[in-house]
Amino acid sequence: MDSKSKLRATSALVFHTVLILLVARFYTVGQHQLVEASIGITGDVMLPCHVEPATDATDELLEWSRQDLNPRFIHVRRDGEDHLVDQNTSYMNRTSVSVDGLKQGNMSLRLSRVRLSDEATYRCFSPRLKTDSRVQLVVGTYTKLHRRFYCQV
Repeated sequence: MDSKSKLRATSALVFHTVLILLVARFYTVGQHQLVEASIGITGDVMLPCHVEPATDATDELLEWSRQDLNPRFIHVRRDGEDHLVDQNTSYMNRTSVSVDGLKQGNMSLRLSRVRLSDEATYRCFSPRLKTDSRVQLVVGTYTKLHRRFYCQV
C-alpha cells in the first residue's frame, strides 16, 4: 500500500470516527426508570429526564406525554416557553419544568398533587437532543408501597 492509499484510509477512518462522535453526542440518562409516589405523603413527584453531556435545553422542543390518554400531552415546551394549549385537562396547573434545570440539560417534570389516576408510563421526548425515555410512575398508599418494597428485599 503506497503512502497516498494509507493517507486516504486514515482520512476515511478519522472522518467516520468524528461522524460517529457527532451522532452520539447526546444521550438520555435514566431511560426506563421507576418512580414511586404515595398518596398523602408525596404531594409532588419528580419524573427524571436528563441529557448528557449537560446541554442547554431551554429552547428545545420538549414533550412529556402518556400514550394511553387523549390528548396525550402532559407538558410541552416549545421555543423557550410552556405550550400547554393541547395539555390533557387532568394535568392542568399540576406540571412544571425548571428553567434553571433546562439550562443544565435537566428536563425532569414536576407533577404536583399526585393522584391514583397518575399511575402510568410517561414519555420524555426531545427530538433534536435525541432524547426518548420512559418513566413508570407507581402511585399508591404509603402502606401499599411500603409493603411492596419490603416484600421484594
